[in-house]
This record gives sequence, structure tokens and C-alpha cells, in this order.
Amino acid sequence: MTTAAVRMFRRLEGLFCVYKPSGVHWKLVRDSIETNLLKGLNAAACQPLPREVRFLPNTSSAAEASQGVTLCVTSVPALSKHPLVSGPEFQHIHVGVGHRLDAFSSGVLVLAVGNGNKVLNDLYKTRITRDYTLECEFGTATDAFSHMDRVVERSTYGHITGDKLNRVLASLQGANQKALLMYSNIDMRSQEAYEMAVQGLLGPEGKSVPILTGLRCIHFEPPKFTLEVQCLNETQKYLRKVVHEIGLELRSTAVCKGVRRTRDGPFMLQDALIHHHWTAADIMQAIQKYHSSKKNKNCSQSQIKKQRLQMSEQNTTASQKNETNGETEVAGS
Repeated sequence: MTTAAVRMFRRLEGLFCVYKPSGVHWKLVRDSIETNLLKGLNAAACQPLPREVRFLPNTSSAAEASQGVTLCVTSVPALSKHPLVSGPEFQHIHVGVGHRLDAFSSGVLVLAVGNGNKVLNDLYKTRITRDYTLECEFGTATDAFSHMDRVVERSTYGHITGDKLNRVLASLQGANQKALLMYSNIDMRSQEAYEMAVQGLLGPEGKSVPILTGLRCIHFEPPKFTLEVQCLNETQKYLRKVVHEIGLELRSTAVCKGVRRTRDGPFMLQDALIHHHWTAADIMQAIQKYHSSKKNKNCSQSQIKKQRLQMSEQNTTASQKNETNGETEVAGS
């Protein structure tokens, strides 16, 4: 018979996401969540201790005690099964980490529990994209592209306008679109390429260089500006380097002051659990929510496929009727 802790662990298997704050290593986030999950699992209601038969001395009366020791059959709890003797039921739980964030970045961090680690690996094989918000500033360049590093150059930025910035962003995005098609290894003139592009599945096969699928400025107030980026196979250091290159293209310098991930595949910023909700109960609720949303998405996709099949069958039937009518008219004339 399974215990309450085991039943609780089975409900915890799956994917969820948390909000990783800036300045905290992702390993500390994972370790904190593992500790909280172990506490929640081992705090579940324990089953009553099994009982065992023992022969204990009977000291009910002094007269019988003087004649000799007598034994009586007694049922007592098996203390060897007590948690204080055997230890907690769960002593280790594996929490997997998805696409990682470095210590100076914040935002959505996807995690997996139990069998969810296999689902996590399958998820990242489907060419999912991620969204970032980059806080940038003109006029400064550092040796490692971050505002925390050593400043190597300062420059003016008064000549930069919003139109000039948008032209540079459009040129950079166009170059990345060509790279996306080049690494796809699919004939762009084929029907397969069209269907994959419509479904958003067009992307590189396996590992490739980082590719920006979307890039736009959402706030421009020199020297500060904010970029919104959609990308594949990226690292946070690469995104900071992109900001540095944008500054050079504008005959100036630029540095990234903050990297924030707002989406990782199907996980959005509003789905991320903050530090106060890194508990077993909240994580279980988030995993169940992801399972239900995935189930609803699969149902909607199956309905769309059925509708497309019905429409194609209707079109085929109509075309066959038109051909039959045409042949009849030709025969009658």
C-alpha cells in the first residue's frame, strides 16, 4: 500500500517554472526548491506503525513474581519502522533545470521533478523560442559587455535617434532570418517548409549558433533604451554582446544593464512562482495547471485537425461532383 508521501510525489512529477532573481545562482534556486519539496513530502501524514507480537514478562502481582517470571503475549508497535529510527521516507529528490540563467540575469526558469525530466528534454528538442527584455544604455563599453565589468570606452550618443536604432535592429533581424533558413536544412520552395513556417516549427536541426527570431525597441529615452528579443540557442552573454554590437553600428557604444527572461517556450512570466511560493503545495498546483493546459491544447489541436480533414473531404467531394457534371454535359452535347 502506497503512503501519503508517495502519492504526493506522484502528483509532483512534471514541469513548472519559478522566477529567478538577479544576483542568485541557478544552483541555489534548485537546491532551495529540492529542500522545500523534501520537507513537504516528509511532512505528509504517516501511516500507523505496524504491530508485532512480543512475549513480555507479566508482573501483575507480587505473589506471581516471587514464584517465577511468567510471560504474556502482547501486541506492540514496531518501533523499527518509526521515522525517528528509520529516517525520513524521502531523502533525495531530483529536480532538473531547463535552459539556465546566469547569476546576473533574472526571469523565468523552468524546472522538472521526477519523470518530468524526460518531458523537459523532449520539450527542448522542439525548437522552442525564448523572450527576453534587455535594459541597455548608450555611452559606455565594458570588456565583457556587462555594466558590472571594467569600463574600457566612453562615447557620445546625442546623434542617435529612434529611427536610426530601428534601422539597425531591422538589419540585424534580417541577417538572423537568413541564418535561420540556412540552418533549417529544408527546401524553402517545398510544401513542408510552408507548413512548418505556419506552425512556427521552422528552425535549425540540433545545436546551432544563437539566432534572433525577433528584435524590437519598446522604450527609447537616450541614453537608456529597452529591447525585446525572441531567440533560439542563445546565452545571456551573447545577448549582451548583441547590445554592444548595436552600439558600434550606431557609431557609439552601448552596454547591457539587465537581462530578464519573460518567456521560455510555453511558460510565461505570469506562471513563474516567486520565492514565497517555492513550497510543495504551490509547486504541485503549478504542475497540475501545466498538465491541464497541455491537455486542453492537445484537444484543441485535434479538433482543428478534424475540421481541416472535414473541409478537405468536402472540397474533394465537391470537385468530384463538378467533374461528374462536366462529363455529363459533354456527353449530352
